[in-house]
This record gives sequence, structure tokens and C-alpha cells, in this order.
Amino acid sequence: MSKQGWELHRIAGEPYEIGRQLGELARPGFDAYMRQSAAWRAVRAWRGHAFVQYLRDAARAHCPAQLAELDGMAAGLGWRAEDVLLWNCRGELVHGTPDGCTTLAAVSADETLIAHNEDGDPFLLGKGMLVDVQPKGKPGFISFYYPGSLPGHTFAANRAGLVQAINNLRIRQPATGVPRMILSRAVLDAATPDEAVRLLRDTPRASGFHHTLGATGERRVLSVEATAMRCSIESAARVSGHANHMIHPGCEAEAQIVTDSSRDRQARMAVLLEERGTQPDAHALVDMLHDKAPACLPIYREDPDDPDGENTLATALFQLRDDGVALRVHAQRVVVFETFVARTAA
Repeated sequence: MSKQGWELHRIAGEPYEIGRQLGELARPGFDAYMRQSAAWRAVRAWRGHAFVQYLRDAARAHCPAQLAELDGMAAGLGWRAEDVLLWNCRGELVHGTPDGCTTLAAVSADETLIAHNEDGDPFLLGKGMLVDVQPKGKPGFISFYYPGSLPGHTFAANRAGLVQAINNLRIRQPATGVPRMILSRAVLDAATPDEAVRLLRDTPRASGFHHTLGATGERRVLSVEATAMRCSIESAARVSGHANHMIHPGCEAEAQIVTDSSRDRQARMAVLLEERGTQPDAHALVDMLHDKAPACLPIYREDPDDPDGENTLATALFQLRDDGVALRVHAQRVVVFETFVARTAA
């Protein structure tokens, strides 16, 4: 089930061809999106910088298929490959980039739930896209898609039964390594959370994301802060939440930006989880993500003057079953898309 504007776009083929189709899908509105983007104005100042070439070299060495997707995307968009790479390295180049998000997870004897607010540029309100990507020889996945950005750094479920939800971390000191958006796309080719964790742990990382990982048939959710300096992996508590700054023990050693919104959302989640108890159901998780706090900055973000320049574009709910993943997407608090991603790949 989908509402107009939230149709599922199916894409398949070799990596470069997948990227070309993703680029063509985004092309009609991409130039207007970038013209109004303050993040793009900041990122393009890095044209020709040696650090960007180092990032590309690391991606070629460790994630060549994803880099080929990115080059194909540039062709589909009609943009230079260098500029599309810059845009997909914005977290490494502009540390205060406006990509937000809030994730909740709940694990019980009966079910595993992951719920996620996708917060981004208000220009994209009502322009969200969902893609069903089938790379040759890989599980394939369904993901929210930002125009011109590799799928994977938002929310997604693949046909091996793996679910990933990403939260931005604002790392102050990037390193030479694989850009985080390329690495999060590579995770969607993994068959299990353990395989995904090995990829995140063993690949040199240029900056950082928080990854919430779950899988069909498992009663666990992993919380992974994979940053330039460390890869911290925790089994999430029976119910847990994560905003846009590192919270795992030991994170104090790495410099990060903690915005007022991220701090307030993390604190508000703690209050709501205390009020709701240890067994919130699917409805309760979505309700928490739609919360408008009585004071401080809210979890659900719709203020055109949001201090981080972000609004909630979509809310996703994943119900992880033994045979696959039920996905429901809300936009402006209305259900706009529902599907079941059957577990078909090993």
C-alpha cells in the first residue's frame, strides 16, 4: 500500500547501472534541491582538495561496488562525479551537516521493533522517495532515498532480513578512510547483523554514524557507534533510544558536536521510556517519535526555524518477524506506505 508520491521505485542491475537509475530518478528536482542547500554551498568549497581524493581512494579499495554506484549516480544526474562524491562525503567535510534522526528499539519475547524518525532538509517535505534496489548477487533492499545520496544512510530493510536505521553523528576530526555514507550503503549487502558489524569494525572509517541493526528471527538489536576513532557495539536494552550524538561509554575521548536539539531529544526519550515502561508496543514507539515536548526542542520536528535546519520527513516502523520485516512509513503523521519484505536471501 502506498499513497501518491510515496510509490516504490524498483531498480536492478550491476552497480554502475543501479547508480545511473538512482540518479535519473532524482534528476528532475535535484538542481533545485542543491541550489537552496546551505550544506552544498559549504561542501563544494572542497573541490580539488587532496583529502577528498584520499576518501575516494579508500572507497575504491574497500567498497568498490558502492563507489561504482556513486559514479553511475553522477551520470544519471548529469553532474560531475567529483561533485556527487563531495555531496556523499558531506559528513566528513562539514561537521555540522543538517542530517538528524531519532531511533527507538524494543525487544521482547514476542517481537523485535525498530522505529525511526528521518529528519532532513525541510525542502524535501512531501518529496520523499522509496527505492527497491536489487544488486546482482546481493540480497537487495528497500530504503528511503535522498536525491543524489546513496541509499543506506536513512532507514532500510534487506531481503536477508537485516534492518538498519542510521543517526547522524557530528564528528569533529575525520580521518582518511571510507566515507560513512558509502559504508552504510555497503552494510545493506550484508546477510546478518554480525556480518554488518564486522564490516563496520574492520573497515577504516572516515567519520561516523550510529547504526541500529536488527534481523528477522533474532530477539536482539545492536547499537553501533562506528566513528573515525572507535567502533563501539552494544546490545540494546529491552527498550532504548538514540539521537545524534555518541552516548556509549568511552565516547568522551572523541570530539563531537552535540546540538541542543540532539541533547533535548535524547533527554526527552529517556523521560518517555520511563513513563511507558519496559514493554512499549509498536503504536507506543511511533507515538513517542511523534512527540511534541511540553518544553525544550521536540522529537518530532516541524518548525521551519528548527535550529539544526531539519524537519521530520518520515517515520518508519519495522516489525521484525521470523519470515521477514513488516515496514510502515508515516509522513506528517499519516501512514503513506506499507509493505512486507519477505526473507528470501541467505
